[in-house]
Amino acid sequence: MSEMKPSRPAGPHPPASTFTVDDLQAEEIDRLTWSGSAAHLRNVAGQLERRDAGVVDYLVVRDGTGTPVAKGGVDFEETSGAGTIFQLATHPDLQGRGHAQRLIAAAEDRIRSRGLTTARLAVEPDNTRAVRLYEHLGYRRVGERDVSWEYERDDGALDRYHTTVVDMEKSLEPGPPSR
Repeated sequence: MSEMKPSRPAGPHPPASTFTVDDLQAEEIDRLTWSGSAAHLRNVAGQLERRDAGVVDYLVVRDGTGTPVAKGGVDFEETSGAGTIFQLATHPDLQGRGHAQRLIAAAEDRIRSRGLTTARLAVEPDNTRAVRLYEHLGYRRVGERDVSWEYERDDGALDRYHTTVVDMEKSLEPGPPSR
């Protein structure tokens, strides 16, 4: 997969109106190499198959050229009565510019559109920047659990990553989108 990094915008931050949020398309997965290994991108492809089955939404924030700069999914099967936001990532050169916040707001709108009033997500506790963002957005800690997932080592071999995550939850008010 070829790497296509968006260039870092020069000067002041571009206006929010130059960014849009919509669905990730399968042919764009190779434009997400900044978000993880080949194994991760294979998982994203699998999530798009689940999207086609109606159990996941997978969103991207796009810059003015249509290039994905942030991505994440919403799983409607993982927790009964809730939408679980997962695989959030922002291009490393573009972090701290509100893209994750924009993506989470759109994910919450998708959760509301299914008649659900609870959003969930999980984060490793040492990812303090993300924990602070989620708390700022109204998420509260509701527990911890051990998880693991497949990853690709530098030598190309597959391995499992094991960690503990903090589960966080937010009650969503029913109603119109939160743009």
